[in-house]
Amino acid sequence: MSVAVQQPVSAFRTDRDGLALEEMVDEIEHINILKDQAKKELEKSMAEASEFDAEKDKTKFRQYEDASDRVKNFYKEQHTKQTVAYNLKARNAFRSKTRAEMTIWEAIEKLNTLIDESDPDTELSQIEHLLQSAEAIRRDGKPRWMQLTGLIHDLGKLLFFFDAEGQWDVVGDTFVVGCAFDDRIIYGNKSFKENLDYNDPIYSTKNGIYTPGCGLDNIMLSWGHDEYLYHVVKDQSTLPKEALAMIRFHSFYPWHNAGAYHEFMGPGDEAQLAAVKAFNPYDLYSKSDEKPSVEKLKGYYLDLISEYFPKQPIRW
Repeated sequence: MSVAVQQPVSAFRTDRDGLALEEMVDEIEHINILKDQAKKELEKSMAEASEFDAEKDKTKFRQYEDASDRVKNFYKEQHTKQTVAYNLKARNAFRSKTRAEMTIWEAIEKLNTLIDESDPDTELSQIEHLLQSAEAIRRDGKPRWMQLTGLIHDLGKLLFFFDAEGQWDVVGDTFVVGCAFDDRIIYGNKSFKENLDYNDPIYSTKNGIYTPGCGLDNIMLSWGHDEYLYHVVKDQSTLPKEALAMIRFHSFYPWHNAGAYHEFMGPGDEAQLAAVKAFNPYDLYSKSDEKPSVEKLKGYYLDLISEYFPKQPIRW
């Protein structure tokens, strides 16, 4: 028979009276109210359409049929070489080492020597494009974290200076590997005919190695700067999950622009899609804006960087 052991009075805390408990409950409720308000402000911000591009002729952007040979040759190479085998190799290589340690601003300055061969809309340097995006977001009164996302969203292109085999595994529109190449990818399904996965008995089927509803976290996108930067910053910043979605999927045009791959979406992916759609105009249509002044804007964005990246340098 078990015997209940009575605790001595001194074992119980006496510094917690009813008033203190009530104050603690009030504090918790206040924090929850603030979180709820922040969530509503975020949802409102995501729902508001961008204003800076209202009068722009959007038919002039992403005109790939009229693009230069440089762009067309880039996509031919990308669509040939982005296989499941290569993607598995690239992800293993990413996890194997730290390539460099730099602050965010040092990374921006290093990236400034790269011209994106996949982009038909601009010949500007990377730092000018990043500041154009961030400033457009800022002018529209979007949250500070979204302004910062605009500034850093292409920093994954640093991959070009480290492990890349060319630009084909760094830039360009992304797509799913491991299932049939969708015809809504730039230049269509037939542009993949030389890809080793094109006639694979599993990878060439509609669902391939996936199941409908599996969720975007469980599909493998073609390796490049989006996926690389997402993995770099997700554990080294305090950016919200919406910002991480903007970074990870901003080049996934077949999904967020053309409606492909929606059969694979799972819980939470609609919110990710809304975030990317809210971000996309600032990435795409700001490319025609006037050149920003780096020196005038540097101080503002250094403060913004320190707010969301409290520990620097960053491991790349």
